[in-house]
Amino acid sequence: MIFSITVTGIMANTLVAPAIPDILAGLGASPSGAGLILAAATLPGVVVAPLIGLLADRYGRREVLVPCLVAFGLSGGLCSWAPTFELLLTARLAQGVGSAGLINLAVVVIADHWHGPDRARVIGQNSAVLTLALAVLPPLGGVLTDLAGWRATFAPYWLGLATAAGVALVMAPASPRAVRTGEQVRDALGYLRSAPVLAAVGSGALVFVLVFGLILTALPLHLAETFGLSASARGLVLGVPALSATVGSLSVGRLTRRVGARRLVLAGSGVLAVAFTVVGAAPGLGVVVAGTFLYGFGEGATIPSLQAIVAGAAPASSRGAVVAVWVGAARAGQSAGPVLAGLALAEVGATGTFLAGAALAAALLVAQALSGHPRATGDPEPR
Repeated sequence: MIFSITVTGIMANTLVAPAIPDILAGLGASPSGAGLILAAATLPGVVVAPLIGLLADRYGRREVLVPCLVAFGLSGGLCSWAPTFELLLTARLAQGVGSAGLINLAVVVIADHWHGPDRARVIGQNSAVLTLALAVLPPLGGVLTDLAGWRATFAPYWLGLATAAGVALVMAPASPRAVRTGEQVRDALGYLRSAPVLAAVGSGALVFVLVFGLILTALPLHLAETFGLSASARGLVLGVPALSATVGSLSVGRLTRRVGARRLVLAGSGVLAVAFTVVGAAPGLGVVVAGTFLYGFGEGATIPSLQAIVAGAAPASSRGAVVAVWVGAARAGQSAGPVLAGLALAEVGATGTFLAGAALAAALLVAQALSGHPRATGDPEPR
């Protein structure tokens, strides 16, 4: 059930990324609109995700997940009928409200049931499922676009309703907590002020700026304009990093036991810097593919490690809110990344955009190394 929630949530942008050039052409939008298509589905999460976390801590995980999945499925499916670019963005914003509670609450449910290195292991498995979905969804979106047009790319979003029904059947109802909102917020803020959580939140935001800006926005346009790849071919290339990211994610539990979460995060940041340099300086398509494969290892090691650090920083009574703040920061990165990448592509081109991303990843690595954070924390007692 947890994996189903994760797969549904990750569909928000990965499914439509290969179709972006076709969507822009079909609705008469400019290339700068590429970033808006992706950002519209992530921007609401910046504000909504922390609120959803508080609601899940108070009323229960199932009671919040089901409405989020219904909103995600309905609004995402209705994108197929959008007659204008503006209405498409409106539907995507509504979809973003629903998706704001999916990935984070899947991690919260894992943290509710596993602890210590086992928690890192299962979060890594969840991340591996996510990256396997990334290997399937971009090619699927590209094939749907080539076979039936870009509107068909939005049809799979109706599956969100099936996931909602599954969650309602599988998860047990929760008893609402008798706690005041002010007290609930104060408890969560106490854990959020810790150095490991602050570092993990900042790292997560920047990592998602890079992922959504470079891989999901700049790379499809680069592949179309520089190498003339079709939507299906672009989808296949976008699915390559998922293969190596799956291997990295499945290794997180074992590597956490051996080297610790902090060193794993540092290694992942270093791999991202190298991978973006390779893609930016690539003389041909083969080197671009190799760079994206290397990038997958960095993503697979970094993101689940940061999630495990944050999930282990608070007890169940505040976990939803604390993890949701991390997700809110990630959503901010997801929203800013495509917009920044679009501006960079217009100013310095694809090569300059990827090299700038490599410089940001290197700066993140240096900041993490000098600060001594993020470090993993044990399961704390409620405040």
